[in-house]
Amino acid sequence: MDDTQRIVMTGIGLTAPNGNNLTEFRANLLACKSGVKHHDIRYMGKQVAGMCEFDEFKYQSKKLRRRGTRAGSISIYCANEALVDSGIDWEKVDKSMVGVYIGITEHGNVETEEEIYQMHQNNLDWKLWSPHHNPRTVANSPAGEVTLNLSITGPHYTLGSACAGGNVGIIQGVQQLLLGEVDLAFAGGISESSQTFGIFAAFAAQGALAQHEDPTKASRPLDKNRNGIAISEGGCIYILERLSDAKKRGAKIYAEIVGYAINSDATDFVNPNGERQVQCMHKAIKRAGLQISDIDIVNMHATGTGTGDINESKAVKDAFVESKKTYVNFTKGHIGHCMGAAGSLELAGNIPSFIDGTVHPGMNITELDPECVIPNLVFNEPKYLGNINYILNNSFGMLGINSALIVKKYTV
Repeated sequence: MDDTQRIVMTGIGLTAPNGNNLTEFRANLLACKSGVKHHDIRYMGKQVAGMCEFDEFKYQSKKLRRRGTRAGSISIYCANEALVDSGIDWEKVDKSMVGVYIGITEHGNVETEEEIYQMHQNNLDWKLWSPHHNPRTVANSPAGEVTLNLSITGPHYTLGSACAGGNVGIIQGVQQLLLGEVDLAFAGGISESSQTFGIFAAFAAQGALAQHEDPTKASRPLDKNRNGIAISEGGCIYILERLSDAKKRGAKIYAEIVGYAINSDATDFVNPNGERQVQCMHKAIKRAGLQISDIDIVNMHATGTGTGDINESKAVKDAFVESKKTYVNFTKGHIGHCMGAAGSLELAGNIPSFIDGTVHPGMNITELDPECVIPNLVFNEPKYLGNINYILNNSFGMLGINSALIVKKYTV
């Protein structure tokens, strides 16, 4: 492919429960430092959750934050951080050729729940309902808030793709660049899930809400004694460009996106289909023109649920049975499940491997589930490989949506 058909990442902006930039996030992944804590959740009391502690007003006025949403504030922070990181001269950019593509699980819940709560505290007086409710809850809200903040006049979408959202947002950005619809893309995923009561109650009703006396040990993917999901919020947005454009401005390049796939289980609302997951990974590898043994790291979705972990573990083993050099890790032990942000955040945490040659470990495995044994699984201690060239990132979601994204160490 010529350079106009190669898509690269030139900026990364993120907030996670254990870090507000890539350097901090990566250091905490390598050190197995968790960002999950105990928080008081309305009606439910003390629960484990991952909250982000970033400056909401670094790029946004207090007035516009009050009018907007928590999801929007995360998006605005991450988009601006990515822009600064990219070194782009924003004043010279044609804003009509910039697109915003953000994957989500849900949004608007935070503000809607608060409005309902306030009504119930005031004799169900509907006049307390906010005049800002509609723009806060329309499906394009988080991406739209970014366009308002940065005066972007190109296309913007939020992509409702459950917990595959982070990968799906990036994939959409790649496709729009390849089609020539935009020259620059803000792409990734965000979530404000831990700010809502409803998602905690729903996972509790499913018997899938993590509990632990030590909140840093609550999220325990692949561990025999795991007991569910630690709900978290977060965001990660990338600046994507064609390689030809990135070269023209002398941009630093984090990685090249070389393969991706999205498919559907078509079998169950919540229980995953390992066969479809294998198909998704293999389709991404085929699109990248690679052999299975070319993949150095697989970052698992690994939520900490029984069915999810077991099915994905078998899928990864089956998908990479021909490779002895592929190493496997996971991230949710450190940060909990950041829902729509999970895929893009977890990919970001692995990208520095191209420079430091190290696979960050999964954490909180004290007794590995025998049904989750995977060759070359890296947990509790980092693994130095030296030369890392390809990373495959898995993100799966309810209603059976699967995604796999492959990035490559950039070489001229």
